[in-house]
Amino acid sequence: MTAPVFEEYEPACDCPCGGCAEQRRRLAQGLSLRAGGHPAAHGARRALVLVTAAGVALGATGVGAGEADADTAGPALGTAQPDEATATTAATTAEPDPTSPQGVSGPLYGPPSAGPSPDHSVETLRKTSRADIINRAKLWVDAKVPYSMTKYWSDGYRQDCSGYVSMAWNLDGNEWTGSLSHFGTRIAREDLQPGDMLLFHNPSDPTKGSHVTLFGGWTDYTHTYYLAYEQTKPSTRAQSTPMAYWNNSASYVAYRYKGVTGGNSGSTADTPKPVAFPGAKSFGPGADNANVTRLGEMLVARGGERFYDVGPGPRWGEADRRATEAFQRAQGWRGAEADGLPGPDTWRYLANGLGKDIPAAGATAGAGGPGGTSARPEYPGAGQFRPGRSGAYVTQLGHQLVKRGYGSHYVSGPGPRWGEADRRNVEDFQRAQGWRGSAADGYPGPETWRRLFA
Repeated sequence: MTAPVFEEYEPACDCPCGGCAEQRRRLAQGLSLRAGGHPAAHGARRALVLVTAAGVALGATGVGAGEADADTAGPALGTAQPDEATATTAATTAEPDPTSPQGVSGPLYGPPSAGPSPDHSVETLRKTSRADIINRAKLWVDAKVPYSMTKYWSDGYRQDCSGYVSMAWNLDGNEWTGSLSHFGTRIAREDLQPGDMLLFHNPSDPTKGSHVTLFGGWTDYTHTYYLAYEQTKPSTRAQSTPMAYWNNSASYVAYRYKGVTGGNSGSTADTPKPVAFPGAKSFGPGADNANVTRLGEMLVARGGERFYDVGPGPRWGEADRRATEAFQRAQGWRGAEADGLPGPDTWRYLANGLGKDIPAAGATAGAGGPGGTSARPEYPGAGQFRPGRSGAYVTQLGHQLVKRGYGSHYVSGPGPRWGEADRRNVEDFQRAQGWRGSAADGYPGPETWRRLFA
């Protein structure tokens, strides 16, 4: 398969080619101490200057400055000392997941400037609220901003993971994982609130595993999953993610933006914590408590108002059961999963705004075939998506992939004949769910179908 012309690459420390030498030179020039760089990187910059001068003196011997740059810049970066604030002393074997290389500190709308980034204090940082941080993060999610370490979105921020957080925090420039910690205060994970960040910076090799996400709130009552807003390939996404991340989880550090209005000291008074699932005994015939009222209010907010004649109340009734069942079926659940009694998953979806809303009266969630108008079409079976197969389900799948931002492998758009472009787009979607191996083979199964049409 031919690689794209502008495929990103990581500079090898021992490669003498001009491309790798230039990449190493850019990295060395971008890591200022005030921007979150490390002393060894500054040693690399000094070495570049000395070697350039030496190249002039040794010109008669045939040793060029460019060759010397390639020999000195890479090893100097490789010996960078860990940043104490990131607590990633064991990160030298980091495995990037997803692969998210990034640019270095620089201004809006353009590459890094020649000089170091300015110092910032709490007094000079732009003030912002948690709601504003999340709302800015959602803008990129809705726009499905493509991932790039060299391009800049219309708002001036670089389209990689650190540029995304710089945008959400409303910083006055583009930062990177080696400098973002300077704009935040380290906090404990149990104190995380929406708008805080989870940062992993690998100082020994920033292109290996370094990544940052925005915390959007817990998605389960055990606090083992959270809603992560992140910029990664192929585009910006928000999805339930294991704390702290799929790989290198123990190395992620929680930070709170220094300019956030409210909650700087770790207090959670400005943002109420999600209500944990109160247990199955709180619901069902005979139940009479505040949790039933809370359930009804959440169901009404998700489209279940028509099931209540006088509004939700503390006494469990048939309206509660029917509204709960309608919400469960809207998620594609069947059988015991859609019995009208809320379990931990139903409560988690309601409390965190996940999944599909209850469809309007007359709509049938989960029913219908290709080209239908149902909220979620039934999975047609694995046999519909195999080499040589052709049909409306393949077209329907393709259009949904494009709608969700996973159609980059199509040349002329989705069609009825199953092809390699379909398989690769499905694989991209599956890998975006964190699946690997046979779970990300590019062939849609029931769970892929359910999530794709959610």
